[in-house]
Amino acid sequence: MFKPDDVAVLHTDAALHPATFADSSKLRIGQMVLAIGNPLGLQSSATQGIVSATSRTVSEGDGVVLPSVIQTSAAINPGNSGGALIDLQGRVVGMPTLAAADPQLGGGAAPGIGFAISSNSVRNVVRQLVSTGQVTHSDRAAIGTDLRTDPEGGARVVAVSAGGPAARAGIRAGDLLVTIDAKATPTVDDVAGVLATMRPGRRVFVGLVTDSGARRSVTIELGEIKSS
Repeated sequence: MFKPDDVAVLHTDAALHPATFADSSKLRIGQMVLAIGNPLGLQSSATQGIVSATSRTVSEGDGVVLPSVIQTSAAINPGNSGGALIDLQGRVVGMPTLAAADPQLGGGAAPGIGFAISSNSVRNVVRQLVSTGQVTHSDRAAIGTDLRTDPEGGARVVAVSAGGPAARAGIRAGDLLVTIDAKATPTVDDVAGVLATMRPGRRVFVGLVTDSGARRSVTIELGEIKSS
């Protein structure tokens, strides 16, 4: 399973009629869509809404970020994840995956704000999983570190992948990562959010604070997230 994109492939011998996938790059704001799934165990339930935005970058927490997702007003409830977001022609334009949480509602779902992985992203991941069993080209940037949010602000480097981009740039465990390309990164989620807007191979400046309190900047050539 390619964990960062929430997409998996299942094999079945059942006689099924496959759905048609549409080109999600052609979606337009305001377009009507339906979210189909099994919320609360109710099979084949559907909710209606519009496409509110495309190419959103959304954090799931714990440093996991979904890039280029579709925002929709169609209600996404528990059990909709992994279902289908379809257009009025019955074509799959996305895969519902997440509902926005509202801190003012105690972390409950924010009405009218749901997210779906685009059909083009799903097809890209599925093709690779079917042909090779893993995602070899995610097109998602990585720096090759394990991070944790520091209470005083910044992402503390817990471990560095041997031979990875951070290691080649001289970043060490214990360093505090505070900026990427001049964008502040006070949390691990912020690091993931910034990287989600970038592509592998890009060279970026990373601002660090060492264990001794010294500030320094290094240049990293971004690597690529691999399947796990």
